[in-house]
Amino acid sequence: MVLFFISIFLFNLIALIKNKIPSIRNVSIWTFTIAFQVVFDVIVEFKYNGYWYFDKGIDWIGIVAHTVLIPPVNILLLSWFPFNSNLFKQAIYITCWTVGVIVYEALVLLPEPWGFFHLGWWKLWYDVFAIPILILILLGYYKVICKLEKKLLDNY
Repeated sequence: MVLFFISIFLFNLIALIKNKIPSIRNVSIWTFTIAFQVVFDVIVEFKYNGYWYFDKGIDWIGIVAHTVLIPPVNILLLSWFPFNSNLFKQAIYITCWTVGVIVYEALVLLPEPWGFFHLGWWKLWYDVFAIPILILILLGYYKVICKLEKKLLDNY
């Protein structure tokens, strides 16, 4: 639980200071992250008991993880993403974030009072495949909202 509150404070502080995404997109990314994370977790966490935060089943503190822990991480990922670089640099960036998330998940698997994440049948190495896919979905969504925003601004 200690890492949970430290993470919330640090991720949100860093996202506030280092964010390069315009405000309106921040709201969209924050909302998308919450919705997508909840859908993913309803399937893996609640339906199949693959992993869970704090306790099995629905708990109120788990809502905090979905709403204020994960969205600033996605804001940072998008803020620093090398959109104008070649595919190799983008792949390296996604690989680095994947490794970072896996290391973070390994840390939050520590026993209480430090950790808050628990694995059922889900194995940490599954993230090697899942995280890049989730990052690509987030990047795809971000590109769509950027195009929609540009189209909207071009019409004015």
